[in-house]
Amino acid sequence: MLAHFEIKTPLTSYFEHNKLNKLDFILEKLTQGDVALVSDAGTPAINDPGYELVQAALAASFDVRPVPGPSAPISALTVSGLPTDSFLYLGYLPHKSSERRGFVGEVSGFAPHLFLETPHRLIDSLEDLLAMFGNRRICVAREMTKMYEEFWRGDIHGAIEYFKSKEPRGEFTLVIEGKKKEERTVWAEAQLIEVIKHELQAGKSAKEISAELARKSGWNKKEVYALVNQLK
Repeated sequence: MLAHFEIKTPLTSYFEHNKLNKLDFILEKLTQGDVALVSDAGTPAINDPGYELVQAALAASFDVRPVPGPSAPISALTVSGLPTDSFLYLGYLPHKSSERRGFVGEVSGFAPHLFLETPHRLIDSLEDLLAMFGNRRICVAREMTKMYEEFWRGDIHGAIEYFKSKEPRGEFTLVIEGKKKEERTVWAEAQLIEVIKHELQAGKSAKEISAELARKSGWNKKEVYALVNQLK
């Protein structure tokens, strides 16, 4: 784009694997004039390198100002057909199924949940979300603002069937309906066991796990404690 408009501003790369090595170089350039952080993935620093650079520039007393670009989570939310007055943005889902299920079990709430996902993990993630959330409404957004932009709206089970019949391609944003206000949260035993395993791997004690999960799962604290001891 710069070449097309004959803009001669110097460029330097800044990405996940070189970002910390570039900090001193960029801070030195800031002493000489303005520097812009530009991303090909929308707004810089939203699921994109930039946080460390912003932090370092502020610590060095430079003025940091935003010029917003497109944001996949916000764009998907606005056209999802789900409530937009509040939402929970959670970035990329964990890679492993056991970690996904533990993570999802901890975050279930009333607001819509926004996740990012890659094509090769999409169906596995949808199946885990179905197991943990139940068959909630979902909007699956793909390649927004690009040539192959697509929005699929329905429920999680329908999304699984659709993307099994059509190979997932591109980058995905998932907008999932939050828990209904009248919905009483009582986890299935399989869901509770998955989360307990996750918490045990994190090094938490039986007392900590039973107290925390009794509040979240709808199970009795003594029942949770007994399950924890069985799984230890």
